[in-house]
Amino acid sequence: MPSAKADWKKTLTPEQYRVLREKGTEAPGSGKYVDFYENGTYACVACGQELFTSDTKYESTIPGLIGWPAFSEAAARGAVTLEDDTSLGMHRTEVLCANCGGHLGHLFPDDSSPNGQHYCINSICLDFKAK
Repeated sequence: MPSAKADWKKTLTPEQYRVLREKGTEAPGSGKYVDFYENGTYACVACGQELFTSDTKYESTIPGLIGWPAFSEAAARGAVTLEDDTSLGMHRTEVLCANCGGHLGHLFPDDSSPNGQHYCINSICLDFKAK
């Protein structure tokens, strides 16, 4: 697995690098997994760590959070890590790949979620593996 900035730049596309390594966000509604509902697993595009499963993908009804894939929980305990994010003058919970540390998105409260939490994840960070 790459560890240096130059190695990540060789492995990832410029947009993947911007989101995963520089904590960027893809434009709402632009990701390939927003309206995608096949059965399988979603892994980190950078390292292959299994992150989410299709059984936990759902449609959020929270304005401002629509436009990115939404998951109610991670695939397994320890698949992702959570960190405080106070960037952009807000307090949010950042979601990171537990294996490579790549930025995936954020975790928000969401009453429309089956368990009240919403993993708002950038499609560009994910690689889908069909069942």
